[in-house]
Amino acid sequence: MMKKENTILDKSKAFALRMIRMYQYLCAVKREFVLSKQVLRSGTSIGANVKEAIRGQSKADFYSKINIALKEASETEYWLELLNESGYFEEEHFNSVYGDCQELLKLLMAISKTQPKTNE
Repeated sequence: MMKKENTILDKSKAFALRMIRMYQYLCAVKREFVLSKQVLRSGTSIGANVKEAIRGQSKADFYSKINIALKEASETEYWLELLNESGYFEEEHFNSVYGDCQELLKLLMAISKTQPKTNE
């Protein structure tokens, strides 16, 4: 049986793996433990919430998890900016990982905008 392609799931998992490698690098080479732990948590949480969304029990559950993933991606963006502005990244590396985060944010925003409006 072939696995069906799911862009947001695949990209968020690849990003999580990148966050794990980045965390290992920041701890081992840069001796940075606080910000790197924050970005590891939020960066890996994106994919976990996407995975939960896909297995959601309802449309409301799906969109709830997608919105949590979006918040985690936004938080990750913040930690990456702090790490960059405090001098822990080479510009090329920052631009690459930040670009991946921006791509996830755009995908998640597009998905969240498909959420049906409820009457309040």
